[in-house]
Amino acid sequence: MEEQKKASPKRSLKRAVREVRLKDVDQDSVVVELGDTERARLELLDEALEEVRAELPEDMEQALLRIVPGSKPRFWVDLLGFVEMGRDKRHYRFVKDTRMGRVLIKESHDVEIMADCVTHYLARRIIEREKALESDDLMDKLGNVAAEPATDLVASQAGTGDEGRKNGGSGLLTFLIGVLFGVAGLLAYAWYAPSPF
Repeated sequence: MEEQKKASPKRSLKRAVREVRLKDVDQDSVVVELGDTERARLELLDEALEEVRAELPEDMEQALLRIVPGSKPRFWVDLLGFVEMGRDKRHYRFVKDTRMGRVLIKESHDVEIMADCVTHYLARRIIEREKALESDDLMDKLGNVAAEPATDLVASQAGTGDEGRKNGGSGLLTFLIGVLFGVAGLLAYAWYAPSPF
């Protein structure tokens, strides 16, 4: 008897309400306007992602997770990805805008499958964001470390006192004279070069 209780699936009122709404939307889709049907289905997806929305990091501003009304309502996941209803108004299409055009990520009639896909997409975006932040920190650290030895090396090569200043100044003077000779040579070549015409 106890084994049967353990083996039975967990009951959820929230899931039952969602299933009843989905059936109502299916039945009413013939009567109700298509835009209302699309919005109702997107609201089901919005409800399915409530817990995911609550778990998002507070500083992740890219994630939107909201329905934007319009001639074709869309559930925007982030600034690039959104879910819209297909032509038959019964299946979900998860699409992402890229530099190469729109890419279809997932297409399904089942709201739970689409909610799982959106959840995994958001998880990938969070990992990508963490990696980008870590690489920025690493680049800052490497930049700081690289700058420190360079200044020590310049100071040790330049020497100390007047001798170091003289060597540094003569190097700069030599460089500037070389640049001037280079520019003068290019101008002379351009002036005396035979015309190609």
